[in-house]
Amino acid sequence: MDATTLQAAPRELYTPHLRLEHPREEHAAVVMESVNASLGELRFIAWGQVPFDPVTAARFCRRNAQRVAAGECLIYFAFDRDSGEFVGNLDLHSFDFDVPRCQIGYVADTRHAGRGLMHEAGAALVQLAFELGVVRVEAFCDARNLRSIRLAERLGMRREGVLRAFERDEQGELSDQVVLARLRDDVDPR
Repeated sequence: MDATTLQAAPRELYTPHLRLEHPREEHAAVVMESVNASLGELRFIAWGQVPFDPVTAARFCRRNAQRVAAGECLIYFAFDRDSGEFVGNLDLHSFDFDVPRCQIGYVADTRHAGRGLMHEAGAALVQLAFELGVVRVEAFCDARNLRSIRLAERLGMRREGVLRAFERDEQGELSDQVVLARLRDDVDPR
């Protein structure tokens, strides 16, 4: 497993309710709308602290597309298959190809919260990671971000510990990180 494995990953994934696709600059308008509608809930996301304008949104989508093309990570934007609405973005990042392991990240459009769509998308990404050869998928969640921790647990991840005073949050305060992980051999929670 290496960067070429990521470059060969599917450009689109389909689940019962979602279409997941790699970011493109053409997604900028829906990403901007989503970030701006969700700002109040994005306090744990570095890039979610200020409203997006069209230039920022286009740069965000372009940079993410470049990272995927380079085999640095896998990023998918999730869209509701029925309505076509943007519901969030997810990624597999921080790959260690020698183990092999990676981390999963997810940011939901809060207008779609409570529908189980991010769980459905996250489950698809965890499955993809295992299909690509990853043995361990991790989630690092701010200890105060209970929604993120619950989603990781619903994805079958087990709490492995807390990294105390691990990093500074967006307000400059030291914060703890909860480490969760799922191994390829763990029982699928679905």
